Amino acid sequence: MKLASLKNGRDGKLVIVSNDLTRYTDAGRVAPTLQAALDDWENIAPALNELAQGLETGSVPVERFHEREAASPLPRAYQWADGSAYINHVELVRKARNAEVPDSFYEDPLMYQGGSDAFLGPRDDILMPQDQGWGIDMEGEIAVITGDVPMGVAADEAGDYIRLVMLVNDVSLRGLIPGELAKGFGFFQSKPSSAFSPVAVTPDALGDAWKDNALHLPLLVRYNGKPFGQANAGKDLTFNFGQLIAHAAKSRPLCAGTIIGSGTVSNKLNGGPGKPIAEGGDGYSCIAEIRMIETIENGKATTPFMSFGDTVQIKMKDGDGRSIFGAIEQRVAKYEH
Repeated sequence: MKLASLKNGRDGKLVIVSNDLTRYTDAGRVAPTLQAALDDWENIAPALNELAQGLETGSVPVERFHEREAASPLPRAYQWADGSAYINHVELVRKARNAEVPDSFYEDPLMYQGGSDAFLGPRDDILMPQDQGWGIDMEGEIAVITGDVPMGVAADEAGDYIRLVMLVNDVSLRGLIPGELAKGFGFFQSKPSSAFSPVAVTPDALGDAWKDNALHLPLLVRYNGKPFGQANAGKDLTFNFGQLIAHAAKSRPLCAGTIIGSGTVSNKLNGGPGKPIAEGGDGYSCIAEIRMIETIENGKATTPFMSFGDTVQIKMKDGDGRSIFGAIEQRVAKYEH
């Protein structure tokens, strides 16, 4: 089943989207918003599934689905916690500044709590007051939405609470991160609003691509219209979503509608740093990673961060080449008061 929130007020209008992303049917008579559905998932999900089947067979009213009309599946959420499941990314960050990765990083995930009150729509511009000095970067990630998760849940049971899977562009301001972290507190200013894919998908609808609480497909990133990354989200994964959810719920319960992110999808190449797609590698899911590799190999970074007018596209295809979640397509633009 595929769900989306069409732009409508603060929390959107819940619709069910066809498997091929071409049509939708209004889910309002079952649940007005995605959050309302998540709050009573056990009772509401069967009715949503029935509508989804009717959408595929043509037995319910349908409208044309346009991804540009979608907000993020949850336009705002009670909680957004982003992990760092791909330690290759962390290793590169540390190596670029000649620092070792603590052993604990391989056993206990990194995680921060981000702002969740004003997510961007998947086609909304990334608005910034300035484009120089702040180091505007995209971060292609996978995210899940949970139901109510009890405090202290075990990692091997936490996957049972995953309701939906989606993609995310976790926008980062690299130039602001060092100053915030130096205070021993953060992130805050360095993590502006994130954007999520037009559609969120139930794990069962992902078929064999969803296994062991992880999504095993390439995350396709295009930067200014050119292939930039195709790292496989199921490779080089140190922590799966069961482990990330258990980490987040160690000392508190998580309410329905909590979003947990994977961190930047990052692959190794023959045991070492990755390479650009043009050089036979799988590329990168953020600009910072190629800059780290440039620093390690050449002593300095040469690839610039994003500027006004730059564009990013993030999507994922199934084994038959069809888009699963729709595409995040954003442009960096000047914010005007």
